[in-house]
Amino acid sequence: MPGVRAARRKVAAGLALALLCAGPALAAGPPVVETPAGALEGEALAGGIHVFRGIPYAQPPVGSLRWRPPVTAAHWNGVRDATRFGPACHQPPSRPGSIYAPAQPLPMSEDCLSLNVWAPARAEAAPVFVWIHGGSLTGGSGSEPAYDGARLAEQGLVVVTINYRLGVLGYLAHPQLSEESPDGVSGNYGLLDQIEALRWVRRNIASFGGDVDNVTIAGESAGALSVMYLMGAPAARGLFHKAIAQSAYMISTPALRETVHGTPSAEESGLALSRKIGVRGLARLRGMDAQALTVQAALAAFLPLGNVDGKVLSRQTVDTFDHGEQAPVPILAGFNDGEIRSLRFLLPPKPADAATYETEIRKRYGELAAEMLRRYPSADLDAAMLATTRDAMYGWTAERLVRKQTALGQPSFLYFFNHGYPAADAAGLHAFHASEIPYVFGTAKRMAPNWPPVPDTETESRLSAAMTGYWASFARAGTPVAADQPDWHAYGDARAYMAFDDAGPVPGEHLEPGMYELVETVVCRRRAQGDLPWHWNVGIVAPPLPAGAAGCP
Repeated sequence: MPGVRAARRKVAAGLALALLCAGPALAAGPPVVETPAGALEGEALAGGIHVFRGIPYAQPPVGSLRWRPPVTAAHWNGVRDATRFGPACHQPPSRPGSIYAPAQPLPMSEDCLSLNVWAPARAEAAPVFVWIHGGSLTGGSGSEPAYDGARLAEQGLVVVTINYRLGVLGYLAHPQLSEESPDGVSGNYGLLDQIEALRWVRRNIASFGGDVDNVTIAGESAGALSVMYLMGAPAARGLFHKAIAQSAYMISTPALRETVHGTPSAEESGLALSRKIGVRGLARLRGMDAQALTVQAALAAFLPLGNVDGKVLSRQTVDTFDHGEQAPVPILAGFNDGEIRSLRFLLPPKPADAATYETEIRKRYGELAAEMLRRYPSADLDAAMLATTRDAMYGWTAERLVRKQTALGQPSFLYFFNHGYPAADAAGLHAFHASEIPYVFGTAKRMAPNWPPVPDTETESRLSAAMTGYWASFARAGTPVAADQPDWHAYGDARAYMAFDDAGPVPGEHLEPGMYELVETVVCRRRAQGDLPWHWNVGIVAPPLPAGAAGCP
């Protein structure tokens, strides 16, 4: 992390702060802001935007602090350099050739709990937009160029992107960790980091012109999973006022100490990992090199997830939303047509032919097989399998979120991203997972090197302007509105949604008729049986469907 600048910078701090207090018209040189955490010097960008990078919100979780809840960063003296991003949290190397791989390997450190702020130079009580990056809770960083907040800041938002602990360092549960915890729990450290970052926002964001009473949390993929966790976490209540979930997945969640839905307890998974990598005992695990441990855990197939510990997370996410115990906030949620086109590792092997496919579906889905084959016909096996997995993970989750928030009386907005462009379509990646992100952030020219390049055309610019406008206005006032674009109606009884396709924003009603009801029935029955997860194992590899149960269709 960047340290406090040399003594000559400290001498200049008083003058810089005096100029800042005198008003923007008198300030000279780089922007300086005084926050309760300490003074920061950032960078002035075009368009009247100031950016402050690499701001620590928690102490480095190293040594005895590894696998403990985050500790608030100490106040610093002088003016801290905030012109460079902090390092990413430890993560495995990207898969070679991945469209999501960064141009260069990210600098990494356990001293990674930092955030970044983009703000209009004269912001005053501006809405705050906190972005939680995706990456399967295994990779990613708030410093990725795709998440540059300048364009959204130009819409009048104060934009915050955060880092949080990932993989084994962020989500390991272990009996010895639970024993040393005052609450008797372990795991969920990455989620606790996110909560600590939101607390930092509450204490400090007014110094950047942000409104502490108008905070939107937003994320994509694992970032959207995190949004759902935060909506259910008691400790996060009141720290945000709206939520955006892009391509969320409401999967079954492990419990801390018991096997649930066919998944071993989080503590048992931690013990199993220790056995697999041949490192026993908490002291030895804490003594391991952070990157070596991260890579070994990934190779051992450690799956980082939140766990239901009765403290940080009280229930399964589905149960939290069924009981109406989630944060009562407006929500904007949706998914992409081609989610699985860039995530084909989630698919089972393709069946030999249509007859084999139909036989497997009938064998596994019983009385629901006819509806499965109607929705996912064998005429195009690739399309059927892609859509089956997409809907089971992302489509069902998006509609479930807006339905449950609507039931709480909250404005709820559903979208479906179905836009393609030549490079993506030529690669078989029409509307792929995360492809909406550059349109929301206006960062099409800043994507990863293997990302199918978005053409610099008026069509793409218009779509990006529309999506940026909708997202910004939702963060501002809880209703998505964009200049010269159609009205986006709340989900409501008409099951309204907004499609973003090649024609631009197109309003509709009742997206994918029958999809939600079909998946909800399958999930409900598996939840009732209690020994089956309900994600990934769908379609031709689904376990035989349990019989109907009380409360299930």
